[in-house]
Amino acid sequence: MSPADLPFDIFADEARRVAALHALALLDSEPEREFDALVALAAEMLDCPTALMTLVDSDRLWIKAAAGGERGEISRDIGMCAYTIQNEDPLVIEDLDADSRFAKNPLVMAERGARFYAGAAIHAVDGTGERHAIGTICVIDTVPRSLNNAGRRALTHLATLAEATIAARSAAHQAIAIATTADKQAAALARQDRIFRQAERMAAMGSWRTSLDHQDMGWSDGVFHIYGLPVGPVPDMDAAMSFYPPHAGEKLNASMAHTLETGVPFDIEVDFTTAQGEPRRVRVLGELETDGGTTIGFVGVFQDVTERHALETILRRSADTDSLTGISNRAAFDRALDSAMTRAHADGTPLLLALVDLDGFKAINDTLGHTAGDDVLRDVGRVLQAPWLKGSFAARLGGDEFAVLIDNPGLVAQPSHVCARLEEALRFPIALNGLAMVSAGTVGIAPLEPDCHAIRDFVHRADTILYKAKRARIGERRRTDRRNAA
Repeated sequence: MSPADLPFDIFADEARRVAALHALALLDSEPEREFDALVALAAEMLDCPTALMTLVDSDRLWIKAAAGGERGEISRDIGMCAYTIQNEDPLVIEDLDADSRFAKNPLVMAERGARFYAGAAIHAVDGTGERHAIGTICVIDTVPRSLNNAGRRALTHLATLAEATIAARSAAHQAIAIATTADKQAAALARQDRIFRQAERMAAMGSWRTSLDHQDMGWSDGVFHIYGLPVGPVPDMDAAMSFYPPHAGEKLNASMAHTLETGVPFDIEVDFTTAQGEPRRVRVLGELETDGGTTIGFVGVFQDVTERHALETILRRSADTDSLTGISNRAAFDRALDSAMTRAHADGTPLLLALVDLDGFKAINDTLGHTAGDDVLRDVGRVLQAPWLKGSFAARLGGDEFAVLIDNPGLVAQPSHVCARLEEALRFPIALNGLAMVSAGTVGIAPLEPDCHAIRDFVHRADTILYKAKRARIGERRRTDRRNAA
């Protein structure tokens, strides 16, 4: 693809689009944890080795955040993101090598080059209120693949989160700049007061300041609104801190102490409860306020991020859930197993790992069809979440393989009873179109031994027990078949 082929002139307002991007001061900036978290979440949710947040400049793509790749810039004429910002909907290219626009692209032709791309445009609003596509959230794989509707929606949600984060970042920087120069620029602040209040309402945020002894405190209207209090006298520090749960208050106090000691600004998210008793999630930014080189207090920004936090939680939960059975997936199981083993070794508490392999599942699929097979898998998911398992962690590892982590003392003390009860529960009839079969499963249970510290070793021990039981069951069935034939 030559420069003459590039879609540089697709926007009648290209100059305004680029100006809107430059106004955000994101190009060539340092890494920021919000954007790093977004691309990491994109890579995990969509199961791609690489996820990027890119900004489309006039002649280059600046990679603001990368998971499985590198930050920096590439020429705009070899990137796919210049095409993505042309569309309101996500751009999905299942096989880049088969697309005439990219088949000869050096990123595609390279060894282990890009073969799959999916991206959604990120927009920003300029000073006139006009909306511009300034970049993308995208995922890349080295093998061709597809993306279902749920994946497309997730990509769109992530782009929306990026837009909200960019807007909040811009508003926060403006608010801090206004707050830190309030005393010296009172006249300018008065002229900007209306704009500032609009920015607070748009971003659900406010500014705050306090002297070192907390005797002189100031809040903007936005802070009162987040607290659920009428605008008026600022509460004293003890009253203000009473809206935070103990663990959140300790984190905020520790952050302020660290900033006072090191001079490094803090940026934290903590739980919060309004005056009406509503649980919220807030972001608190703060830095030292100085006068003539002397530190006189703190100044910062306070923002309600409840909706964004809830959406991120939903997206993470979705990324950890097997869509068919509704129980945890392999990635979530690996993390849970690592945590459970660490906790068991540290506390000296017992832990069981049960691996489940369905018997004759292929025969059910072949005879009754995949709809019946899916019903079996869903029923197994329900079996592994039964109340008698007392909160054990269940996951589908893939195909017809499942796992259960058991730490309840009563259950751990009776592994053979747990095994027998699971195998009994896993035996149930399945019927479709007048045909009926019986689904069953074999269970292998291994306790965590003191000398077992590696996940693969623990899984291998349970796996060995499982397949020993499976071979014994097959042998018993054959002996039964021979007796019946005789």
